[in-house]
Amino acid sequence: MQLSERLRELAGMVTPGNRLVDVGCDHGYLPIWLVRNKIIPSAIAMDVRRGPLSKAQENIRQYALSDYIQTRLSWGLRELSVGEGDTLTIAGMGGPLMESLLEECPLVRESFAEMILQPQSDIGHFRHFIRSLGWEIIQEKIVLEDGKFYPMMKVRKAEKENMPVYSREEEWFGRLLLEERNPILKQLLKKELKTRENILDQLKAPGSDAAVKRMEEIREEQQIIRSALEHYESI
Repeated sequence: MQLSERLRELAGMVTPGNRLVDVGCDHGYLPIWLVRNKIIPSAIAMDVRRGPLSKAQENIRQYALSDYIQTRLSWGLRELSVGEGDTLTIAGMGGPLMESLLEECPLVRESFAEMILQPQSDIGHFRHFIRSLGWEIIQEKIVLEDGKFYPMMKVRKAEKENMPVYSREEEWFGRLLLEERNPILKQLLKKELKTRENILDQLKAPGSDAAVKRMEEIREEQQIIRSALEHYESI
């Protein structure tokens, strides 16, 4: 089985020997690959949609892994009990949806040793959210696949008072990615800066008070992006 680059990076963040719970498992490729390669002993693959879950069940049977990978129809963590897994993975969802799933079942969430998360939108807000719950980001990666950027993070529980303070650019784009001067993140930053330049060009014509306010917001966002890019100029 060949994993996409995004799933390979997610798989590489899972601690060997942990029991996996994959929420939003789609066709089950991640747990299947991890079990087949003997990285994890077992997994629970969960999805809210019957179609993808049926496909996951079919793939699990094809690889003769039904004794090692369970499937459950579930909205988020609702059909999971405390202590059934060590590593939680959630990928391919918008940040606000992932936040709601993690907020809904706090006892189950807090029973995990680690979470590997790949929100697809509102990522800066999601970083703030996950740290506000007392989970610190210990590893970050970013993948460019088919023209789309996929930031992902591994988090573990920590004492809030011992967490480092994040700047705006670190919250938006990832403190660890900036510290390592990640080259793919640099591509994203340049793209984001260009996008805002284009928006400003469209707003330059005389417009409403709302347009003026939006221009001010865009210029503030540009400053945050430029501040992030300064990490690459200090080599």
